[in-house]
Amino acid sequence: MPGKKVIISCAITGSIHTPSMSPHLPVTANAIAASALGAAEAGAAIVHLHARDPNDGRPDQRPEAFEPFLRIIKQSSNVVINLTTGGSPYMPVEERVKPAEVWQPEVASLNMGSMNFGLFPMLRRYKDFRHDWEEPMLRNSDDLVFRNSFRDIRYALETLNATGARYEFECYDTSHLYNLHYFWKEGLVRAPLFIQTCFGLLGGIGAHPDDVMHMKRTADRLFGDNYRWSVLAAGANQMRVAAMAASMGGHVRVGLEDSLWLRAGELAETNAAQVTMVRQIIEGLGLEIATPDEAREILQLKGGDQVGF
Repeated sequence: MPGKKVIISCAITGSIHTPSMSPHLPVTANAIAASALGAAEAGAAIVHLHARDPNDGRPDQRPEAFEPFLRIIKQSSNVVINLTTGGSPYMPVEERVKPAEVWQPEVASLNMGSMNFGLFPMLRRYKDFRHDWEEPMLRNSDDLVFRNSFRDIRYALETLNATGARYEFECYDTSHLYNLHYFWKEGLVRAPLFIQTCFGLLGGIGAHPDDVMHMKRTADRLFGDNYRWSVLAAGANQMRVAAMAASMGGHVRVGLEDSLWLRAGELAETNAAQVTMVRQIIEGLGLEIATPDEAREILQLKGGDQVGF
């Protein structure tokens, strides 16, 4: 793996952070499109996209909410588009899968197991909210199980396999790797598997270097040469885990979905700023970043001319 091109993915807005947490979080379709294009210009080969209500910033998983920024990005860039099927952990799987079912992207994210999803510690930092949905969403996560049952995962795969989309398999703990292995052996997914190991979210595995090594060793044992490894880490862990993974031959994900910060005490003003920083880390290690077309080759994607938008 060392010496191969490093794919930078950028998760533009997500559904975890709320508008009151940062004035730089993209909310409207135009802002999401502009931020995604900026990230692509800075070196992201893949942009991972959620939609939000333009009035209050809450997660919006209606396919029509995705259309305006999908068309702008498609017309302006060759970047690979990855659509969420995670949506919000408060949504059922049928709602979460719908945008990818309609728009048939090259890549769709797919969470590989149920988990506690604790966002409530953010209330220690954030006290004042502009919109009435923000505080209850965070507070109620102390009783939130992000459901991704075997039936849910099978539903997503059977719905989306017909579109030709490949998957960013989001694995927040060791069991999620074993769940993916089950579906691979059942023939519902095919190699190369794009495995995104996710660190530092309360309810999933931690972000200690030992945790990163454990997930990598487990994936190596289960999948051998049949997967491509990438990492994301929440908050302050974002860049240090990315640096570790890049040095080990992995790919990386950054973006305001995963962290609002550029460095301690400094909010990231754009997604492009985080892409630029992780690019400097990658190139400082003597590695090269992948272009969108190189990412398509590495992940064996269907091509930007095969999407539904």
